[in-house]
Amino acid sequence: MKVKSILVSQPKPQTEKSPYFDLAEKFNLKIDFRPFIQVEGIPAKEFRQSRVNFEDFTAVIFTSRTAIDHFFRMTEEYRYTVPDTMKYFCISESTAYYLQKYIVYRKRKIFYGKRRFEDLMEIITKHTSEKFIVPLSDIHKQDIPKQLTKAKVNFEKAIMYRTISSNLSNLADVNYDILVFFSPSGIKSLLQNFPDFKQNDTKIAAFGPTTEKAVLDANLRLDIKAPIPQAPSMTMALEQYIKKENKKK
Repeated sequence: MKVKSILVSQPKPQTEKSPYFDLAEKFNLKIDFRPFIQVEGIPAKEFRQSRVNFEDFTAVIFTSRTAIDHFFRMTEEYRYTVPDTMKYFCISESTAYYLQKYIVYRKRKIFYGKRRFEDLMEIITKHTSEKFIVPLSDIHKQDIPKQLTKAKVNFEKAIMYRTISSNLSNLADVNYDILVFFSPSGIKSLLQNFPDFKQNDTKIAAFGPTTEKAVLDANLRLDIKAPIPQAPSMTMALEQYIKKENKKK
C-alpha cells in the first residue's frame, strides 16, 4: 500500500526545519499533527493530601519543561517563595534554560545533563547532602525513582500533574495510512476515543519499548518501530518504511 498520509500523535512542530516537513515534501505526503494526550495540573487542594512540604527540600530535579511549569504553579498556589539557595538539576540544557521563565538564571545553582537521566544521575550523586523533590506526572518512567533509590539519593516524588486523553471525536471519519505514537498514553487515548477501532490496513508506528509493548498489549499490529540501529529517530524509521512500500507496485 502506497503511503500518502500520516497522523503524528504530537503537537505540530514550532520550527519550520522539522524533519517531518522534509519528509512530507520529499514523498509528497499529507502529515497532520494532533496530540492524543494532554496534561492538566493537579489542584493544590488535592496535592496537599500528599503531605509534601516544600520547606523540606534543598534541590529539585526537573525531567521536562512541563515539570518546571507545574512546580512553580504549585509553589505559587501554596504561596511558598522558592529560596535563592535552591539547587536545580535538569535533564538537559534546553530544559535548564527554560527556568529563565521563573528565576534569575545566572544567580542560581543550576546543573544539567545531556538528555538522558543516567547522565543527570552522575551529577546528582555528587550532591549527596541535598534533599531532592522530583515533580512528576501521575504516569511517569519508573526507572527515575528506581535509579534515585538505588543510588541512595534522599528524594521525594511529587505528583503535580496528570496525563489525560484528548477528545478526538472529530477524527472519527478521518483515515490515515500511518498512525505514529510516542507513549503508552497515546495508545490508551486511541482506544478510549475509538473503542471499536479496527486497524485493517492502517500501519502503526511506535517510538520506544514501552510504546511498542502498549501496541501489542492492545492486540494491534506493530508495523514500524524506532529507535533501532539503522533508524535512531522516528522520521528516519518512517522514511525507510515509505521508501520500501512506495516502490511496490
